[in-house]
Amino acid sequence: MLGKQLLLICIALNVSVLAFGQDSKLIDAAKKEGGKVVIYGSFEPDTLNLITTALQRRTGLQTEYWRAQDSQVMDRALGEYRTGKPLFDIILATDNPMRIMSREGILARYDSPSAKDFPKDALDPELGPRYRNFITGVIYNKEVLKADIPKTFDDLLKPQFRGKLVMADPTQHAATIQWLSSLDKLLGKDADKFIRDLGASKPVLVQNSLIAAERVSTGETPIAISQIKFIFTFGKKGAPLDYVRFGKFLGDGAYAGISAKALHPSAARAFLDFFLDEESMNIMAKEGEFVSRRGIYPPIPDADKMQFVNMVDLDAKGYTEKKKEFQKYFMKR
Repeated sequence: MLGKQLLLICIALNVSVLAFGQDSKLIDAAKKEGGKVVIYGSFEPDTLNLITTALQRRTGLQTEYWRAQDSQVMDRALGEYRTGKPLFDIILATDNPMRIMSREGILARYDSPSAKDFPKDALDPELGPRYRNFITGVIYNKEVLKADIPKTFDDLLKPQFRGKLVMADPTQHAATIQWLSSLDKLLGKDADKFIRDLGASKPVLVQNSLIAAERVSTGETPIAISQIKFIFTFGKKGAPLDYVRFGKFLGDGAYAGISAKALHPSAARAFLDFFLDEESMNIMAKEGEFVSRRGIYPPIPDADKMQFVNMVDLDAKGYTEKKKEFQKYFMKR
């Protein structure tokens, strides 16, 4: 009887290991390297802490995390790599900087077994799984905006919303420049006219999308172009926010990469396997993130019905040109 119990325990432990796409040999190798993984990224520290705590509980592996904006993460990683002294094992960043780093040769190719549960359209041939999406749309305060809620982009141009829509400054905020530059994917040939008319409607311009969402949460401004996840973020604090159901939504993807010269390569692979697997993805989703893994959604109404559309990639020249263009539309006050 005791032998059967031990056998069942061993089977359970093996299933637990296999459940998140790892094996004991990889974990053992990671521990021989020092049992830690060094991460650079723009990932929110509170959510990442939940993930790394779960990783440590499962594997015993420790993590070190340095956080900054995507551009700063890229600059530090490239600088270290070019001097021959890279200190990071894992990079967590958005699409464009990850592609730049990949083309500079600082990221290693690793086909994680956890990638099998991502849809094909979320698997990039260069960067692997797009693990989460930053989705931009229109959010509003339900207590302030009780009637005449917009249903289309053109509705945002109605006289009652003149000067009452807030958005990140499209002459400074990179993600908003990228969003406006991608609107033709949703509006076709009407995109340019919409952008001109949006500028003429005198939107309130702020530093970033978070500030825009804060203003809507307090009712200071009833409606915003911002990230959809903020209706969950501020909803936890009691703000009565909702979003316009456009069906298709523009967004940017985020990726995880391993350093081509990782000091802890086995630990980096073990981290990535866990990071992309079900437990980690559920942790992210519960914090309001739109993850790409099949069947996992944030606690946001109709999240499962949203169609994600990748925004266009802009190089430095493209950003400069678009900034000049949007200055003509949005700086005429």
